[in-house]
Amino acid sequence: MSTDISTKQSTGMALSEDETITVLQSSLYPGAATESVKMVLGYCKAAGLDPFQKPIHIVPLWDSKLKRNKDVIMPGIGLYRTQAARSGSYAGVTEPEFGPEVTETFPEESGYEGKRIPEMTVTYPASCKVIVKRLMPDGQIAEFAATERWKENYATAGKASKQPNSMWARRPYAQLAKCAEAQALRKAFPEVGSAPTADEMEGKEIDMGTIDRDTGEVKTKEPKVLPAYTAEQMDSNVDSWREAILAGKTTPERLIAMVSSKYTLTADQIKTIKDLTVVDADFVNEMENAE
Repeated sequence: MSTDISTKQSTGMALSEDETITVLQSSLYPGAATESVKMVLGYCKAAGLDPFQKPIHIVPLWDSKLKRNKDVIMPGIGLYRTQAARSGSYAGVTEPEFGPEVTETFPEESGYEGKRIPEMTVTYPASCKVIVKRLMPDGQIAEFAATERWKENYATAGKASKQPNSMWARRPYAQLAKCAEAQALRKAFPEVGSAPTADEMEGKEIDMGTIDRDTGEVKTKEPKVLPAYTAEQMDSNVDSWREAILAGKTTPERLIAMVSSKYTLTADQIKTIKDLTVVDADFVNEMENAE
């Protein structure tokens, strides 16, 4: 594949494919695999885009079938803005309109090689609304609104994590605004494409599902059902949990999160764990006699 045309436009000189890949790997896509950069070049060549403007992003997504991350190329919000502007009918975009602030504490988690990831408290906007305007053939300005919610869009720190990654924790407003604008641009300019942007898909999971050979219907896999946490398991752990809570080693919320990652807790079991902070006289006597 030749990249002479696109690279000459931005650098003033023609580069070979190998030279282009080397430059991109050392600047716009540091650490990216060669095959992933080749996918970027192929996309840009087919769409007539300049790869040095970085219209495409390389996003590692968890592939549930391969059981590993897989590099996927996706458009950036900048590409949608550029394509809308080039249409000649782009009439602007409103400032993001954010919903009420929400402060949420995400429990600590097990990290890589058993390391504990401390709990994180994040303040984020519940939602964001953006309106993109388009000049219609009859001279009217049409408005296309999109509202996106932070909880439905934020990227997690890892496959099994519920905590937001560093970008979504540090810039919760800006990240959500880009997702809302991307959705509004797709509504206003459907000809620019329907693919989600890199910001919208970061931290998500690829699930292509299975295809019914008779109907051709794509069926996503059924969600994994966790086994029930038995009464025997509760009885064998409740005293040690209470001791750990009273010693300040854990909290009911952390215990619930830990057990819920592997089992399904009933409402009564959750209430029992939350009530472990209430100490009765019999338990105190047992503790004193044990000492």
